[in-house]
Amino acid sequence: MVKRERVVRMSVEQPLWRALTVYRLLTVVYAVLLFLSAQRDFVRPWVAVGYLGVLAVWTLATTPKVANAASCTKRFLGADLALALTGILLTPLADDPARIADGGPTLPGIWTAGSVLAFAIKGGWRWAGFASSFVAVANIVQRGEPTRDTLHNVLLVWVASIAIGYVVEVARASEATLARALEIEAATRERERLARDIHDGVLQVLAMVQRRGNEIGGEAAELGRMAGEQEVALRTLVAGGLVPPSRVSRDAAHGALVDTVDVSGPRTDGYADGDGYADGDGGAGIDVRTLLAPHAGSKVSFAEPGTPVPLPGPAARELAAAVGAALDNVRKHAGDGARAWILLEDWGDEVIVTVRDDGPGIPPGRLDQAAGEGRMGVALSIRGRLRDLGGTAELVSVPGQGTEVELKVPRGRTDKR
Repeated sequence: MVKRERVVRMSVEQPLWRALTVYRLLTVVYAVLLFLSAQRDFVRPWVAVGYLGVLAVWTLATTPKVANAASCTKRFLGADLALALTGILLTPLADDPARIADGGPTLPGIWTAGSVLAFAIKGGWRWAGFASSFVAVANIVQRGEPTRDTLHNVLLVWVASIAIGYVVEVARASEATLARALEIEAATRERERLARDIHDGVLQVLAMVQRRGNEIGGEAAELGRMAGEQEVALRTLVAGGLVPPSRVSRDAAHGALVDTVDVSGPRTDGYADGDGYADGDGGAGIDVRTLLAPHAGSKVSFAEPGTPVPLPGPAARELAAAVGAALDNVRKHAGDGARAWILLEDWGDEVIVTVRDDGPGIPPGRLDQAAGEGRMGVALSIRGRLRDLGGTAELVSVPGQGTEVELKVPRGRTDKR
């Protein structure tokens, strides 16, 4: 079953829009209460009543406009800022000059900060600096002179809005980087899966055609040469972005894949979603013994427990495919007379399969050389499969004493799926 990767995009700024909506509603109520508490001091209270009425209606009517960045248009931001500046400049006309001189609030009060914050969330710190500068000029004009309190309030709004705008820009950049990283990770996992499938089929057939063509000679040799060229090209394509840059091989005659490395790590593929094993096996799983038994033969011994060793369907098949890849390596590199042994163990919380051979082992440095040539058979067919299952693949090879590959699959994780 091909599992589609799904990249979930998160909006780090959406909570800011919700907070701004609440802020605007609360501050318009606060501005009305401030007026009601001091309405006797106003020389023209009807001016304040008219403006605050318009401000309240505007705030309620434009609540959807500050719900997200898409609905918060430049035209709305301009009108919203103009309404805030109008309220500041109308304050001397409505309020008592003595109250203004004593540092009394403007008609919109702290509601004005909400208009500036909308600029900050929408466009970042540059937009915030633009809007707060207009507010600063309006406050100085309203007071008649730049008093200490006026400068303090103006500076506070200016710094706070620019800081919030900068944070929003950083958050947006981080969100975009995270989304891109998730997309690359999903694409890489899919590429590795396809590479494993290609190796298990196409690459092995091409390698066999090349080998047999060279043995037969004549026109078959030319066919083998062409198959070898296509194998190299396909390996290069599959290896792109997955292995270190290729290095020129000094031992190309050795041919196939010997790049097994010790590996362990947490499960990172889509199976973590919890639906990777719904493959129609009824939830009881597949007995791993039935998948490994066909490998037994005159040169391959298979030792198994006397009771079933169940694993969820896809996990059992991936484990069996990894064992098959290990046996392919034995046939290709250990020689025609080499024997192999498969040991299947059920430890309750994990299933362990050990593949051992009596071949010559892997020469030192051969694994790195194979990786540089783009030969990723074991790296993908074994390491990749076990990693996707949340398990480990450990290789021990001593020159002259054979090679042993130990595959571990944690049953606890797979059973929960």
